[in-house]
Amino acid sequence: MDFLIQPVTHFEQNCTLLWCEETHRAAIVDPGGEPQIILDLLRRLDLTPECILLTHGHVDHVGAAGILAPRLDAPILGPHRDDAFLVQALAAQCQQFGFPAVPDFEPDRWLEGGDRITVGRQVLSVIHCPGHTPGHLVFFDALGRLASVGDVLFRGSIGRTDLPRGDHDQLIASITERLFPLGDDVRFIPGHGPVSTLGEERRNNPYVGSQGLARRHI
Repeated sequence: MDFLIQPVTHFEQNCTLLWCEETHRAAIVDPGGEPQIILDLLRRLDLTPECILLTHGHVDHVGAAGILAPRLDAPILGPHRDDAFLVQALAAQCQQFGFPAVPDFEPDRWLEGGDRITVGRQVLSVIHCPGHTPGHLVFFDALGRLASVGDVLFRGSIGRTDLPRGDHDQLIASITERLFPLGDDVRFIPGHGPVSTLGEERRNNPYVGSQGLARRHI
């Protein structure tokens, strides 16, 4: 599976196109805004969108979903139903974070951990990783050793947990018990910032890396 990252909005959120190289069928992960940029990329890369995938319900990750879904005739899949309270409060989120108003939407399907999403001839596994939000999901391409992790983990950092229904202990458990076991070789695309590997973060991340955890247990 190939991918392209396109930061959108003033939050520089990583909207990601994931596509099957054989069929050029694609998933749009976290279209947070600026839908015309995303549409232009799909045309330039000659991709046929198969679905819109949402890692969680924060507006900088879902803001363009309600615009793109009817334009592309693509279903919105995710996040987990525990983020329904965020999806249903988009107007308030826009006001709070200085976003222009965005269309309300209802996902075509709420996702659960263990679900599988087909994109062309490729398959993404759905992993429920709560903590940043209660319904946060990760999409994992086991064959390509690639994960789209939203705001769970970043290069050298982790997701914030001071927003509504965030839980720091839950976030740490999601990273150490659900992401790191996927393997050190797995590249991950975070919701913001550069790509890293799970091995790099397991070793060196000051919040969840082995050195940082060792220091906290001294």
